[in-house]
Amino acid sequence: MRREIADIERELMLIGRYKELATAVRPDERRLERSSYILLSRLQAEGPMSIGQLAQAFGLDTSTVNRQTAVLLRSGLAERIPDPEGGMARKLRVTDEGLRRVAAERACRLEGLAKVLDGWTPEELRSFAAGLAHFNASIER
Repeated sequence: MRREIADIERELMLIGRYKELATAVRPDERRLERSSYILLSRLQAEGPMSIGQLAQAFGLDTSTVNRQTAVLLRSGLAERIPDPEGGMARKLRVTDEGLRRVAAERACRLEGLAKVLDGWTPEELRSFAAGLAHFNASIER
């Protein structure tokens, strides 16, 4: 099993090295900065979240999330709202412009991935997606 784990480590290192190639998007083509895309995607999927909730979800320090969300707020991609559930902490919500920019970024990334994965069979794609989902679930545990 150690050899398989070493093989996985090497492949992950290569993905990290060629992450732009994995989505076939050059940095100058990027519509959103990586952390903005990740935060906005999470807010889109989960709904409004506080800084503390985002920090916990990503395993980051609240000061880091504060800096990252400040960019979103200044850019008009997110806005602060009262907690819809009546809590004390204000929450962040994606604006319409934020949703538009996330959709544009996602479309660009999907197009890039389609180029990289051209020629893969549907079964190979399903298997790869299932393996990645299992891997991510293991990380979150």
